[in-house]
Parts: sequence; C-alpha cells; structure tokens
Amino acid sequence: MFLAHVTPFYPNQLAAFPAQLTDLLRTSCLAMPSGLRYQVAQSLILLMNRKSLVIEDLLALFLDIQTLGDKNLRKLAFSHIVQTIRKMSITDPRHKSLHKIVFSMLEQEDETKAKRALVTLCELHKKKVWFGDKHDRVAIAICEACFHTSPRIRISSLRFLLDYDNINDEDDSDLRLCLTERLFTSKKKKQAKLQRAMRSIKRKQRASSENTTSTYSPLNHLNDAQNFAERLLPLIRPKPDESTVETNDKSSGETDDKSTGETYERRETRLMIIKVIARTIGLHKLLLFKFYTYLQAYAKDGVKDITQILAAAVQACHDGVPSDAVEPLFKQIVNKFLHDRSSPEAIPVALNVVREMFLRIPELMTEDLLHDLAQYKTDKKYRTHRKAISAASASLIALFREINPLLLVKKDRGRPGGPIARPKKYGEVNVFSNVPNVDLLQESDDDEVALPGSDDIEQELITEDEAEEDSNDGDDMNNTEDDTLVSGDEEEEKNDSDEAETDWENEEDEGEASVEGSGNREKAKGKKRKLVDFDASLLAADTSLRALKRCAEAEREQTSFAERDGILSNEDFRKIKEVKGKKDAKLALARKGLKVPDSDKLSKKLVNPAKLEAHIRQKLIKEERLELVKAGREDRGKYKSKTAIKQKKTGGSSNRQKEHKKNMPLAAVRSKAGKAKRVKKMKNSHSGSQFRGRKAWK
Repeated sequence: MFLAHVTPFYPNQLAAFPAQLTDLLRTSCLAMPSGLRYQVAQSLILLMNRKSLVIEDLLALFLDIQTLGDKNLRKLAFSHIVQTIRKMSITDPRHKSLHKIVFSMLEQEDETKAKRALVTLCELHKKKVWFGDKHDRVAIAICEACFHTSPRIRISSLRFLLDYDNINDEDDSDLRLCLTERLFTSKKKKQAKLQRAMRSIKRKQRASSENTTSTYSPLNHLNDAQNFAERLLPLIRPKPDESTVETNDKSSGETDDKSTGETYERRETRLMIIKVIARTIGLHKLLLFKFYTYLQAYAKDGVKDITQILAAAVQACHDGVPSDAVEPLFKQIVNKFLHDRSSPEAIPVALNVVREMFLRIPELMTEDLLHDLAQYKTDKKYRTHRKAISAASASLIALFREINPLLLVKKDRGRPGGPIARPKKYGEVNVFSNVPNVDLLQESDDDEVALPGSDDIEQELITEDEAEEDSNDGDDMNNTEDDTLVSGDEEEEKNDSDEAETDWENEEDEGEASVEGSGNREKAKGKKRKLVDFDASLLAADTSLRALKRCAEAEREQTSFAERDGILSNEDFRKIKEVKGKKDAKLALARKGLKVPDSDKLSKKLVNPAKLEAHIRQKLIKEERLELVKAGREDRGKYKSKTAIKQKKTGGSSNRQKEHKKNMPLAAVRSKAGKAKRVKKMKNSHSGSQFRGRKAWK
C-alpha cells in the first residue's frame, strides 16, 4: 500500500510496480490470505485512480477475483468496476473494448465467471450506463444469455428481462420518502432542505426519462426477434405427464424424463420463458402461431399460476395476429373458466382476460357469446364474488359500446353519442394522406367565426325533417322549392329507412305520429320531433342537393394556405398542437364512455396479472373488524380516564388549568353580568306570547 501511494512520485524507479502487482494478484490470489488479497486489490484501485493503470488492464482480473468466494473482495471489485465505468464519458471509445472483455467472459462455460459477467452487464444497463442505441450490444448479450448452457445463467437472464419493468417503480421510493418525512414541519431550514432533495430527485428522474419510456425493455434491441422467439419456443414443451417425471436435480433448473430420455425445463423456468416469448411477440408484433397451441396445454382451471399464463396469452395478442390462430386458445379459456361449475374466483379473471383479448382482436367475439357473457352482470347465483363478477361483465359491455355496439342487445347499448362504431377488419390500417390534423389550422385562424357550412348543414337537416313531417300531413303545396325537389326521394328513403331502422331510434306510436287534414298543420308542427338516427340524418343530408353544394363550398373555403403550398412552418405546427390540445380537453370532459387505447400502445404495454384479478373489497365479518381494531391499538397505550390521569399526576397544574382559574378582568365581569340580564329580560318578554290558550285537558 505504501508503494502504491508513492508510485506517482517515483515514476522511473517504480515503473514496473503496477504490472508486477497485477501479475501477483492474478497468479497467486488463491494462495494469499483474504486480508492480503483485499489490500492488494485496494492498492491496484489506488494505482488506477493515480492514472498508473487503466480499466482495460484490470477489468478481466477484477471479474475473476469475484469468483473466489471472498464476500468483501467481491463487493469491492464489483463496486469499483461499476463506478469507474459510470465516470467514463458516453462517447469514450474504450467502451467497445470493455464490451469485448465482458462478452467473452459471459460466453465461457464456467458458470461462476459467466454469472459475474452477467451481473455486471445487468447492473450497468439498469444504471443507464451501458444503455440506449449506442450500447444495444449489451441488451442483445443479456437476451442471448437465455440460451446459455448453464441453467442458472438462463434463469438469471430471464428474471432480469421480466423484472426490468419493475425497476423504475423502486426508484420512486426516494421521492415518496421525501414527501412523507418531515412534510408538515414549520422550520425554514428543514423545509429548504426538503425542497432541495425533491429537486435533485426530480432532476434525476427527468434525465432518466429522456433515455427510456414506460414501455422500454431490453427486448426492444433485438435485431432478429422472430428468430429469438422461435429458439425459445421448444423450451416450453409441456411434459406428457407431470406426475410420472422424476427429477434428478431440482436446483439445476432441468428435469429428465427417464422413460423418453428427453430433458425438460422446470415448471418455474418454463413459466418465465412463456412470459418472455409473449413480451417479445407484443413488442415486435411477431407471428408465432405455434405458441398459442402450446398455451392450450397450460390454460386449465386449477393450474398453479394460471393468472400469469392467461396474462401471457393476452400479451401475445395484437392486431397483426389473425383470429383463426387465437380462436382455439380463446375457446378453451371460455369453456374451461366460464361455465356453471366454474369457481367464483376464476370467473372475474376469465372475463377480464376475454375483455383484453377482444380489445386486441375484436374479430373473436360473436353475438351469441357476448349475450351470454353480458348476463353475468345480473346473475345472482353466486353468493361470493358477486360484485367482482358483475364489475367484470360491466366492463366487457362498456368496451363493446365503444368498439362494436351492434353486437349488444338494445338495453346494453346505451345512448348514442355519434356514429355507430365498427371494429377494424384484419389488416386494416389508417394511412395518412396528409400531415395529421392539418385541418385544425383553419379552426385556429377562424376562432371568432364558426366553421363555414356547419350551421347551414344543421339547419338543412332540421328543414328536411320538418319537410318529412309536412309531407306526411298531406299538405305539399306550401313547401319551399328546395323541399319539393327532395320530398319525393325523401319519402321513399324514409319508407326504406323505417324498415331498416336499428334499435337506436326511439319510435313513437303511429297513432300519435299521423295527423289528417291541412287544418291540423299547426298541431303537427308543435308536436315533439322524432329522434332520428345519426347515420340516417347523414344519409338524408347527402341526398340533399343543397347540402352537397354547401359541403363542397365549405371544403373549398377551408383549404388553407398550408395545403396549397404544401409547406408548414413551426408556427403552424404549434397552432396544430394547441388546437388539438383544446379539442382533446373538451372531448375528455364531455366523454363519459370508455376510451379505447391505440393498438400500438396496447401491444407494447406490459400486461400486469394482478390487474386481471378482481379487486373488490368484501364486507368484513365481526372477527375481522375486531382484528383491525386491535391492530390499531398496538401503538397506543392503555386506556385510562381523565380523572385517573389527574390523580396520578404528581407535578403542578397544567397551563390549561391555570388559564381556567385565572380571574377575569372587571370589564369582562360587568359585560357578562349585563349580557345575562338582557338575555333574562328577553326570555321573560317572549314567555307570554307563546301562550295559545288553556289546555283542553288537566
């Protein structure tokens, strides 16, 4: 240690000392005592800090000495590697050489060395050091560790890929601690310290949010995700019979079937592989039809961790998968979990799974099946979990109100707020022919004036409806010129539309709707108008010649300068963003239904198995309530009356008692006495006026 301190001051005499110390630790580390090894490692760290050694010379050595079984030495070497690489610049060219050293050790068959290399890669990736597109090789190396020859390395890699989404949630604990600790203090110094801590934490969170998103995973960096998923697929083969398989080594992560000689992964490992494959399919929108066939062997009632398997099935569904590939798995889930003998705990989970699968692939749903699932909302057969089953069925009905309400019965459709929604067909995409939301520029330019043609079209709809009523009255002579041009067509279309009217319309009685003679014209006008279907109104507007002309003129007038020259400035994009934000805010305030998320967001978002379960608070029984009461009394002392506390007290009187015994000022005494006299006089004056005569009884 002394020579390490003085090496920078004697560069000529101690030029070979760093190399000699490195060779000593590399060759004789096993023969050294643990204390001496620790001192030599500290000396090498000191030489590296003094610029006598570089990280490339010590990285492989420090990874090797972590496998010796010395806990203190392993902690020292690991923390030094991580801190040294964190201090390096992002654009430092030495990162590539360090990658090669760690990758070569990860590919070794030695399990202990490969494990330390994998832990180092995961820690640097988690700390946002070897992170992003510049270090995508690190994420790929972590993913490729799923195929390592050692089962422990495979399990560690799978666990890191699955738990990566929960890492950001743990980082928020510091912020919650700052918010809860000393939040209500009144001292300025402590308040300032708290504010500084919160600003520091938020600054770190902003820096990390620039490099990552809520849907990020190391699986995003896979160059060939299809090949990665196909290589993992044979590892989840279900065993022919779980009970007849004998295990040789439970800790190794593999089980052998002596009857066939084949090697199978343990059930816990297969479950992790299933979740990784499903996550990869969702992130990259892969087509892996055999995966859904394998899931059918696991999707059974009573299977351990069935909720996680169903969540993986939901994660593997996206709009690019044809419904025929998922239909066998979907039918099995419905048949195994949604029947009369199914357990009450499984029904709400299955309904939520079915809902999430429909949200991603709406073609799976049929009208008869939806009617059966909607009946769970009012089913009172189940005594337990009734509220959870009803809530799950109601959420399914609310979803189809937004994506395809025609499959629902009339009572479940709700009130129409616009055109009838229809789901997209398989392969249907929205292709923009222009800059998205470029039509909002005209709205920003005409803030004070309404959109041209909109009021006229609404007025046209109203006049056409009145024309329909007048034509039914039989008085066609007083109609306007435009109404006479369209009245014949409207009568024919009205007759056809009355036959094809959907259940959205609120039909009135025919006897109340028909009025005979021209003398009843005023009574017919005063009658309440029929609620016409939104689509039927649009069809009537399209058939009107004047409405078509007005729409064409409005489109010509709304052609902005940006569409004419094809160039948008930064100011135009700012206006588009501002107007779109206002419209979204108004829509969010006015909207009461469910907001259907985008398909891309659905496929990239992680499906949490806990959210598929029903979280309905059940009514507590008396014993449970008493347990909660007793749990709240643990930190409180034994109950005593105030009299017992006063009698036990040995000191003087309290400030409150002194305040109570304090003599009042003379002015306050006189004021109180005068107030009492006035109150007494007022009561005496009102006492006689309240008498209403003698009582009728004695």
